[in-house]
Amino acid sequence: MKIILTFICCLFLFTAAFAQKGEVTVIKDPLIDSLIAKRLAVYKTSGEVKPGKPIVSAYGYRVQIFYGSDRREVFNEQARFKGLYPKYNTYLVYKEPNYYVRVGDFRTRLEAQRLINELRPNFPTLFIFREKINAPSLDTTTTNDQK
Repeated sequence: MKIILTFICCLFLFTAAFAQKGEVTVIKDPLIDSLIAKRLAVYKTSGEVKPGKPIVSAYGYRVQIFYGSDRREVFNEQARFKGLYPKYNTYLVYKEPNYYVRVGDFRTRLEAQRLINELRPNFPTLFIFREKINAPSLDTTTTNDQK
């Protein structure tokens, strides 16, 4: 009796596994592609997108190099950083009553930590924050040259 019951269960599972095969058909409105194209055109004409820069944002890491309530002091620190490290983007965040200067768009915490190690002599109070960043473009030329 147990053998027959086991055989029936196996037969049922075998047929159920093959019943999962099928075909997926994606039906979408053709206007979706045109809306995406229009969005790209608007971003390009408004000057918000620079060549080679992505439009999308993602969560990543930034390094906070300074904070304070005096606007002039915060702008001076931002200018000092831009003078020393022009390749990094800087961002001012205002949360009452302080201003925060954060730099970089890092995908991993390790990248942000490397910057902290480099900045430590010039900026003593450094912190890493996880927040929405402008996703940096991937540099594919170096990987192709190394092959």
